[in-house]
Amino acid sequence: MSHLRLSFLVAAGVALACWGCSRQPPAGAAGAPAPFKVTVQLDWVAEPEHGGFYQALAKGYFRDAGLDVTVLQGGPNGFVTQKVATGKADIGQSDSTNSLLAISQGLPLVQIGAVFQNDPSVLMLHADNPVKRFEDLDGKTIMARLEWAFLPYLRNKYHINFNVIPQNFAVGNFIADRNFIQQGYYTAEPFYIVKGGAKYPKFLYAWDAGFDAYTCLIANRPWTREHPDRVRAFMAAYIRGWKDYIEGDPAPAHALMKQVNPNDADDFLAFSRKMIIDEKLVIGRNATDDSQTGRISRERYAKQIRQLEELGILPKGRLSVDQVMTTDFLP
Repeated sequence: MSHLRLSFLVAAGVALACWGCSRQPPAGAAGAPAPFKVTVQLDWVAEPEHGGFYQALAKGYFRDAGLDVTVLQGGPNGFVTQKVATGKADIGQSDSTNSLLAISQGLPLVQIGAVFQNDPSVLMLHADNPVKRFEDLDGKTIMARLEWAFLPYLRNKYHINFNVIPQNFAVGNFIADRNFIQQGYYTAEPFYIVKGGAKYPKFLYAWDAGFDAYTCLIANRPWTREHPDRVRAFMAAYIRGWKDYIEGDPAPAHALMKQVNPNDADDFLAFSRKMIIDEKLVIGRNATDDSQTGRISRERYAKQIRQLEELGILPKGRLSVDQVMTTDFLP
């Protein structure tokens, strides 16, 4: 990953050197300011994990806040952190650990809010797989993202070792092999596993091992300093979108998702949304209300930094909490 990160830094440096004129759009025909343009880069194709964005778009919450928001789909090569760091996008969806590491490499990013209070990346296993505990992974083979910091965390905490093969973002191997173990987003992949003829899988949850990352929103730090009121307006509209998507009628968001991602079937959208609600991913697993929607915690970031330092992934003292996150833009 080192050569790849270096290329990211070069790209970021070139873009920042060109950072100049204000991105404030011109006034409208009647003299009123035109909506302020904001570009969002998703980490994956449009799915219910992006419900807050698409509901806010469909219901006009961003427009009501004076914003003209463009949402770009992602995928296996979405390059969210690089695009946000270089100004090709203003805001992106990522996970907090990868974002911490990107910031430690000098990319001008800051984490401004939560998508999910608990990152739903899990290890998926067949229901009858004899592996029941993290300790049982010793000697096994796992398909996962090679950069997933949870993997060295497991090795270190449980004193185990296992083989890792690169994630291919498909479930065909899992369905075909009853002993297969694979990283997955458990709000999505189980639907396709069952549809492919296998039983509903079981999961090993990263947070049960003490590794509790956010799915987060990152922003270009210079851009946030230049437009703090716009960032606050965005976050308020986004949080409003999530609450409406979860508590209200999701049809407006789902209609937009299907426009940009024709592979979104109605039964999948319903399944994934229900998983997000039932698992309390947006509000927090232990929450009793929606007051934590979008919120991020200094204490949890301090713990994540400490964990990465203990693994040797992050040099000690390289990052402070204030360097990686802010609650200034939350309503």
